[in-house]
Amino acid sequence: MKGMLTQPSLGFVLVFLLFSLLFLSNTYKLWFKTETYYQDIYNSLTREPSLYPFRKFFLKRMENKQSWVFWQKLFSLFGILAVLGADILVVMAFMN
Repeated sequence: MKGMLTQPSLGFVLVFLLFSLLFLSNTYKLWFKTETYYQDIYNSLTREPSLYPFRKFFLKRMENKQSWVFWQKLFSLFGILAVLGADILVVMAFMN
């Protein structure tokens, strides 16, 4: 079983870290530029023509702004822990 684990490729590690940076960038905007972040998302959902199949669902959730921000920030805390933990594991696997 131990021999089945392989070292991830450099390409995989770089793409994984790129998506991690994207998540952390959005998390930064959520926590420190909340008004702009909220407005950008709202504008993208109301823009016509829309590419979002569930936009009415998401717009309904955004009606109560304070609640939306609270739940987004709570979810982002779990996300930060998961992303940083996964980043550490991927980099450690690459280094071995």
